[in-house]
Amino acid sequence: MRALAWSLPILLLLPITVLADEGHKHDLTEQEIGAVHFATSCSKREEKSLNAAVALLHSFQYEQARQRFAKIAEEDPSCAMAQWGIAMSYYHGLWDNSDLDAGRAALAKALALSDARTTARENAYINALAEIYREDGKDMPAHARAFEQKMADVQAAYPADIEAAIFHALTLAITAPKTDKTFANQRKCGEILEPIFNKLPNHPGVAHYIIHCYDNPVLAEQGLDAARAYAKIAPASAHAHHMPSHLFTRVGAWQDAIASNLHSAQLAAAVEATSTSGEARDQRLHAMDYLEYAYLQSGRVKEALDVLNEMRALPPLPGATVTGDYATAAIPARYAVELGKWEEASKLEARAGALPWTQALTWMAVGIGSARSGHLDRAALAVKNLAVLRDESTERKNPYWSSQVEVQRREVAAWIAEKKGNVDDALSMMRSAADLEDTMDKNAVTPGAITPAREMLAELLSLEQNPKLAVVEYESVLKLAPNRFNALYGAATSAAAAGQLDTARTYFQKLTETATGSEREELATARKKLIELKE
Repeated sequence: MRALAWSLPILLLLPITVLADEGHKHDLTEQEIGAVHFATSCSKREEKSLNAAVALLHSFQYEQARQRFAKIAEEDPSCAMAQWGIAMSYYHGLWDNSDLDAGRAALAKALALSDARTTARENAYINALAEIYREDGKDMPAHARAFEQKMADVQAAYPADIEAAIFHALTLAITAPKTDKTFANQRKCGEILEPIFNKLPNHPGVAHYIIHCYDNPVLAEQGLDAARAYAKIAPASAHAHHMPSHLFTRVGAWQDAIASNLHSAQLAAAVEATSTSGEARDQRLHAMDYLEYAYLQSGRVKEALDVLNEMRALPPLPGATVTGDYATAAIPARYAVELGKWEEASKLEARAGALPWTQALTWMAVGIGSARSGHLDRAALAVKNLAVLRDESTERKNPYWSSQVEVQRREVAAWIAEKKGNVDDALSMMRSAADLEDTMDKNAVTPGAITPAREMLAELLSLEQNPKLAVVEYESVLKLAPNRFNALYGAATSAAAAGQLDTARTYFQKLTETATGSEREELATARKKLIELKE
C-alpha cells in the first residue's frame, strides 16, 4: 500500500481513458488523442479510424495504433496504408527497440498491395519505410539515415502534405548524432515543425516531435510551449503526459516533471491489463525513471523511495524492452548514488540477460558504492565487468553506449584511486571521464546520467580542499543540467569554502527554491547558511 501512496491522489482526481480500445468499444475522439487528417485511397468508411490510428502512432502508442491499423486491414483488405501503419508501429527508432521481423512482414504486405488503387504518394511512404526493413547487411543507423533521406524526398515531392513534413521531422530526430553539439538535425526539425505547430496546434505529432528535437541543453527553452500543450492535445495518451517532462527535466522544472510523470504512469498502468506486448509496462517504467529523477532533484526522498519500492513490487511481465530494461536498472542506482547510500549501492545486483549498457548502470553504482565504502575488491570487479560490458556494446555496433559505459568505468576507477590516496590519478581519471561524457548528449531513454562525471570531478576537488576549482566544475554541470540538487548544494558549499559568499548565497537560495522536500539534511543546512550569510 505504501508503494501506491505517491499515485493515489492522482488516481482519485483523474478520469482514465484506456487506450486498449478492444473491438473499438470506445471510439476515441480528437479531444482525447489529437487531430490528424491523413489522406489515403483506403475505404472512406475507414477514414476516421485511420486518422485515429495515425494520431496514436504519432504519440508512440504503438500497440493501440497497431490494433487500429489491423482492424482497418480486416475491414478493407486492399488498404496498403493499413499495412504501412502496422509496419510503422513496429519501428521504434528513438527507443532502439524495433521488432524488425514483424515490421518487415507488414511492410511486405504493404508492398504487395501497391497497385493501381494506391497513389504515388502512398507508394512513396511505403518505399521510404522499406529502407528500415531492407536486409542488406547494413546497421540500423544506416537504415535510419536512408529512411530520413527518402522522407525528405517525400516532403519535397508533396509540399502540401503536412504529414510528410511531420514524419520527416521525426526521422531527423532519430538520425541526429549524439555527438553533434551543434544540434543541426534538431534545428532543422524545429524549422519544419514550428510553423506547422502555429497552424495545427492540436496535432499530436507536431508537439511531440518538437519536444524530442529540442530535448537538449541548447534548445530546450524553445520547446516549452509545445511541452505545455502536448498533454492537453492528447490527454488519453500516457506518452503525451510523459513527454513534456523531457524538457521540464532539461530546464530543472521538477514539480512540472513530477506532475507529468505521475499522470503518465497512471495511464500506462491502466493499459497494462489489456496490453499483450509489454509496451504499456515500458511506458510505465519510463515515466517512473523520470519521476524518480525529479523526486531526487527536488529533495523528496520518501516519494523517491516509494517509486523504487513500487518498481520492485511489479510482477514480471514478458515483452518489456530496452526502455523498461533501462529504467529497471536506473531507478535503484539513482536512489542509492544520488543519496550517497554507498553500502546500499555496493550490494545492487545486475540483471542477467539485460542489455550490456543497462547492466553497466548497476555495475557503475556497485563500483562507486563499493569504492566509497571501502570494499575495494568489489569495486575492482565492477571496473573489470564494465570493461567487458563496454566491449560487448562495441561488438553490438553501438559506439554511443560503448562510450557511455567507458565513462562509467573511468568513474569507478577514479573513486578507487581516491580511496587508495592516489589523488592525482583520481582527478586525472575523473576528468577524462567528464571530458568523454561532454562529447555526447543523453539518449532519449534517460532523464540524465545517474550522476554527471563532471559533478563527481567537482566533488573530488572539494574533498581535496580545492573549492575554487570545484565551483567552476559544479557551475559547468549546472549549465547543462539546471537545478540538480547535488550540484547546487556542492556549488554553494564550495563557494562558501572559497570565500565566494555572494555565489554561495545564490546557490543556497536556488536550492531552497527548487527543492521542495524536507527530508534531506542538505536543505536544512542550506536554510541555516542563508541566515548566516545575511547577517
